[in-house]
Amino acid sequence: MTHRGPRVLHVGSLSRVEGEGALRLYVDDGTVTGARLEIYEPPRFFEAFLRGRSYTEPPDITARVCGICPVAYQMSACAAIEDACGVEVDPAVRDLRRLLYCGEWIESQALHIHLLHAPDFLGAASAIELARTRRAEVERGLRLKKAGNTLMEVLGGRAVHPVNVRLGGFHRTPTRAELRPLREQLKQALDDAWGVVRWVATFDFPDARTDADLLALAAPDEYAIAAGTPTVLRADGTTFAFPVREFPDHVRETHLPHSTALHSRLDGRLHLTGSLARFAVGGRRLSAVARQAAVEAGLGDPYEGAVCRNPYRSILVRAVETLYAVEEALRIIDGYEPPARPYTDVPPVAGTGHGATEAPRGLLYHRYTLDAAGLVTDAVLVPPTAQNQGAVEDDLRRLAQQALAGSGVDDDELTSLCERVIRNHDPCISCSTHFLDLTVVRTQGGHDA
Repeated sequence: MTHRGPRVLHVGSLSRVEGEGALRLYVDDGTVTGARLEIYEPPRFFEAFLRGRSYTEPPDITARVCGICPVAYQMSACAAIEDACGVEVDPAVRDLRRLLYCGEWIESQALHIHLLHAPDFLGAASAIELARTRRAEVERGLRLKKAGNTLMEVLGGRAVHPVNVRLGGFHRTPTRAELRPLREQLKQALDDAWGVVRWVATFDFPDARTDADLLALAAPDEYAIAAGTPTVLRADGTTFAFPVREFPDHVRETHLPHSTALHSRLDGRLHLTGSLARFAVGGRRLSAVARQAAVEAGLGDPYEGAVCRNPYRSILVRAVETLYAVEEALRIIDGYEPPARPYTDVPPVAGTGHGATEAPRGLLYHRYTLDAAGLVTDAVLVPPTAQNQGAVEDDLRRLAQQALAGSGVDDDELTSLCERVIRNHDPCISCSTHFLDLTVVRTQGGHDA
């Protein structure tokens, strides 16, 4: 990297991150002075076209935001609208929602671990290449994904954009006999999940640390998935929590010229949601089996205050969470008693409701304002990727600086590093096949080099 002048590094047709974006690094006399992750896909205006729709429609409409995590959008939408209407659902329905969400966690985390992230640690350019050398491990990951998809099909009606979810619960709830056949598949999945934890624990993890605030839901008696209280762990170890309705008071969104995605700050600070945050904030609520897996994987025991701030090791936490979701699905199925009715009636009420759940990529917040007739007058959706983008840019700036400070790093190596840093956080930009164009702007003394 010795030649002078502006430089553009292109990466062609990678598909190991959902969406299309670019990175611009600003380098002055060998110092990285800025990093911008540019999301330039056109906005899809979901918030705008929710306005004027019936309050019953957001769970179905917002499911189309993401084909990998539709349940997250459905559950956050239901939580917010039911909050606005002052309705609490039957506990058995809450359990079924958690079971459906476990299906999404299993399939989404298995997809990310095996098809998007593991190739970075094993020297493979793609999941297809990885399957040639690690066929058994990739097949195991696909079995896990299938188990999650089957849960979503049985409870949601289909694995992609489920159609059985509605306000107050489900259009139809399964019988015990319909859930029973899932047990054998999930028992196999539990063995597979243990295998994934032990496999991922053998990866070589570079040293890195994020000092961003960690934001995740916390629940008193369980690892938060479909409900909880937003809780923050700062870099100095202090914590605080706030009600979901105060989310917009703490997390503020702004538009930056280089991105079509809004950027978020938590009380003016960089923050990170997702697996690292969940493990740090709520790890004590993992099951005994999942805590054992965390210890075996080298993450430490959450009961002893273990916190992981290395983004490269996020794949380890995802593996532990996958095991937990399989175990939790088995627990719910074993204790399942069908509710008297598949849903609780949700009459419309004029007001504003707030809802937050834990998508595999992190905390997903929804807010809806309804009029007395039940029409949506305002809608706000804050996805985890928009919240994480500032922390990802900070990772890029610091790790690119470390690379440039070393000897002999070339353009290809720098581009590969930047892609890997981004994949640590599994951003969902949108469904696309291109990933990253990297532009390095070099200056000397503040002027173009």
